[in-house]
Amino acid sequence: MALISRDQDRVSGLLPDTLYTKFRAWLVDHSDRSLAQRVASTAFLIRVAAAALAFISQVMLARWMGGHEFGIYVYVLTWVMVFGGLVDIGLASSAQRFIPQYSEKGAWSHLRGFLSGSRWLTFWIAMAISAIGALVIHSLDHWLDEYTIVPLYIGCLILPVYGVMHVQDGIARSYNWPNLALLPPFVIRQLLVIGLMGAAYVGGVATDATTGIVIAAISIWACAIGQYVVLTRKLATEVPTGPKSYDIPRWISVSVPMFLVDSLYMLLMYVDVLILKQFRSPEEIAIYYAAAKTLALVSFVYFAVSAASAHKFSEYYEAGDYNKLRTFAKDAVRWTFWPSLAAVIVVLALGWPLLRLFGERFVTGYSIMFVLAIGILARAAIGPGERFLSMLGQQKLCALTAFVALVTNLGLCFVLIPPYGVLGAAISTSIAFIVESVMIFIIAKRRLGFHLFVWGAPRT
Repeated sequence: MALISRDQDRVSGLLPDTLYTKFRAWLVDHSDRSLAQRVASTAFLIRVAAAALAFISQVMLARWMGGHEFGIYVYVLTWVMVFGGLVDIGLASSAQRFIPQYSEKGAWSHLRGFLSGSRWLTFWIAMAISAIGALVIHSLDHWLDEYTIVPLYIGCLILPVYGVMHVQDGIARSYNWPNLALLPPFVIRQLLVIGLMGAAYVGGVATDATTGIVIAAISIWACAIGQYVVLTRKLATEVPTGPKSYDIPRWISVSVPMFLVDSLYMLLMYVDVLILKQFRSPEEIAIYYAAAKTLALVSFVYFAVSAASAHKFSEYYEAGDYNKLRTFAKDAVRWTFWPSLAAVIVVLALGWPLLRLFGERFVTGYSIMFVLAIGILARAAIGPGERFLSMLGQQKLCALTAFVALVTNLGLCFVLIPPYGVLGAAISTSIAFIVESVMIFIIAKRRLGFHLFVWGAPRT
């Protein structure tokens, strides 16, 4: 209590009395809106720290590994992130529907079953996919670049725990535990990567793509296991003990449409890097990745709001409280767009010196950051729109928007990358994001009657 009092005294010394009073009232306000704002703020701060750490780790890896090896590392890690984000077959997203639903109805046996079964089901599905992936790599080894084969095999070992960590993220968000959801994958993992790669560099170990992927595997396994232990202990204090019911067919029937949406969005996010590998050198991939990830510092805003809002969309929808849902959706759009716009301005202003940290050649990617910014702001203008549609049972239409955007991106990448290289990839991605955002706005407006756009009032 003394520590809290001292902290409050320090804050009160920095803020005018009226602001400090409002701040204290906000901290103790247990309304859904204030709770969501606090969760979003916590997620936002964690993502800021994570973005800074990710940027530092990418700069250090690029310098330690060199452009060629860093490009290979990025290519392999992209495959890991694509498949690792999909092996849960949508259970990470459906957690934010099932947990509020089971809790609202007091269906404790089903809740206990989902909290345990979703993680183990994901692990064994991912194990099977890892084995299939290793067989595919073996059968295609004559077609693959030799320097990618060993890193790709190691990448297969990451998939089981990557998927489990994804589900645990969804569970923790549903209980408004942003620290547990975000710190292990986004902060602790980055610290481990920096520390282990730094030790390898100092110790004279070859800092190539293979070493980088091995370190990525160690860090992800360590974080997933630690998160599992802590989450299990916290859940024991929230959920009464008792028997477990495993309604796996229903979990799958609800999760698979979300899986289709997530898989399409995952491919949409990474298809540019994967296609670049077919036409351009690892060095150019590294330059594009550095530029895209530097601008991706902005995405922590979207991620933070999405983390705080998805399960609330589901909760209001299940309760039939459409007035709260409408107000909350409007807030979520504002919370996403305006901070994103401010962050884009800052990142673009500092873009050249930030890219220079990667190495002298990386500044050639500065111009594409402006192109990518257009697509990022288009997505921010509708807030966490795809999560909104999914939580309101519109998974199929949400999947359709993602599919159209993905096809747009794929087609434009194959047309524009050969003549324009990394600029063509940036143009393709931004246009795809604009197409996606326009479609989500139209669906939300015409089918559900919600105005998911930063300008204009929602229909009453």
